[in-house]
Amino acid sequence: MGRTKEIPPAVRVYTVCDESRYLVVRKVPALGCGDDLMRLFATYGEVEECKPMDAEDCEEFTDVYWIKFRLIANARFAKRKLDDSVFLGNRLQISYAPEFESLSDTMDKLETRRKEVLARSNPQKGKSSVSQVTKPALTQSETDYQFHRRNAPITRVSSDQEYFGSSSMNQTVKTVREKLNKIEESGKQKRSEASSQNLQTEPDLKRTRVDNRRRI
Repeated sequence: MGRTKEIPPAVRVYTVCDESRYLVVRKVPALGCGDDLMRLFATYGEVEECKPMDAEDCEEFTDVYWIKFRLIANARFAKRKLDDSVFLGNRLQISYAPEFESLSDTMDKLETRRKEVLARSNPQKGKSSVSQVTKPALTQSETDYQFHRRNAPITRVSSDQEYFGSSSMNQTVKTVREKLNKIEESGKQKRSEASSQNLQTEPDLKRTRVDNRRRI
């Protein structure tokens, strides 16, 4: 719909069929500013393509650009924010272009809207489905391992038992144990001697009192 100074902008309600991830941008200044226009629209989402439509009729000194967003939600957001906004001195006119959609694009658009409607109509269900995250099922080998780990008897190896296959290793362990026992015994002996010396050198607190009083 054309816009003039005499006619105020008309209000139009868009349905899911009218919306699209393809946009047609009119009244772009003919200054070779395609890269600047793409950067402007890229602030609202990922832009896959942005190219001029040379065969499209347009006003003098203006160009028409065709923009393809990756997501329809980004295209909807960009149109709502940038339609009738000023770009390099001109007010942009943005419209959806569903005629460029393929069959898969239309199917994806309708499926996305169906999911959005279901999520809005059942917010509690959507939250519960997100919160209830199921853990992956364990395999049979992992289940058997956990069962044997829980029910396996606790075995304790005696310090005197030879549990190495090599006799040299058993002899080394025995030698190390003997040295550790000697160190432990010497430490106990030193601690006992130190405690006995402290008892002997303890000062005698009870001293005999000398009576120096003069008797009459």
